[in-house]
Amino acid sequence: MNMKTQSCMINGKENVEVITQEVNYQGEGTLVRITRGGICGSDLHYYQHGKVGSFEVKMPMILGHEVIGYVVKSDNPALKAQQKVAINPSKPCGSCKYCLNDEENQCVSMRFFGSAMYFPHVDGGFTQFKVVDSAQCVPFASEADETVMVFAEPLAVCIHAANQAGDLSGKKVFISGVGPIGCLIAAAAKAKGAAEIVCADVSERSLSMAEKMGATSLIHAASGDFTPYLADKGYFDVAFEASGHPSSLQRCLEVTRAKGTLVQVGMGGAVPNFPIILLIAKEIKLVGSFRFTHEFNTAVEWLGNGTVNPLPLFSGEYRLEEIDAALVFAGDKQKAAKVQLTF
Repeated sequence: MNMKTQSCMINGKENVEVITQEVNYQGEGTLVRITRGGICGSDLHYYQHGKVGSFEVKMPMILGHEVIGYVVKSDNPALKAQQKVAINPSKPCGSCKYCLNDEENQCVSMRFFGSAMYFPHVDGGFTQFKVVDSAQCVPFASEADETVMVFAEPLAVCIHAANQAGDLSGKKVFISGVGPIGCLIAAAAKAKGAAEIVCADVSERSLSMAEKMGATSLIHAASGDFTPYLADKGYFDVAFEASGHPSSLQRCLEVTRAKGTLVQVGMGGAVPNFPIILLIAKEIKLVGSFRFTHEFNTAVEWLGNGTVNPLPLFSGEYRLEEIDAALVFAGDKQKAAKVQLTF
């Protein structure tokens, strides 16, 4: 079964185009008609810099990993034609020691949508038709709002981060950096029963979004008074660092109580002069958080049943033919949080 598909390709720094390709479905896996996708920070890095970290675009690659659509054909009888699905962009090998221990996010051979980690690169989901492993398709109800369901992948990241902190019921939580990920962590913490969620950022706009996503109080990261949270070796049971900035990490260590937990979510560079004495003296548990495993299914469930409403983060949508304009707008953090493409 052959068909034409239009795809959003990145060729290098500030070089994207929409091209027509051919998709060949031979009956293995699931052929999905992509209907909508969200632009992520990694998509922006590929566009703005031609790379993410050390992973440089060396050949044309389809962007995108936050996508949904509906089934055209599938080798899984449970996936009927027209069934709406969120697509898990992770494709772990299933055989390494991490996959065998239900730690698929640490797979040593992970194939993740829209990644230049390998050569040839792994194409993403910003295309009209895509063949995926049937296990990557997570069904949702036909009446669900597709604008909401596109948030499944970033919400999964945030549910995983919340799970890394352990039981949040009744806990006092601090989130430093409330871009889309920080805001969705607030929503996840609220859903998991946190009693207090204090969010800090230098952007008033971001703080306003955080309040709509579940924050119980807000504080400006540059001009706010953190003194009340420093007494008695810290106030918060759990802190989430979601900006990747060294000063944000320092703040989190300062306001987290002794024996508390700090979850590092934000990706940044090296942290010079790391305040290790705070970590040691207060016996803080420092935990990393990377992508997700089963949390993707949880995210689809929570979005479908209204446990989390991500729409305060939705900043607008563009047609796939407008990929350049969409990426430029998404990169303007004074105006945009989460931008979507329609296919």
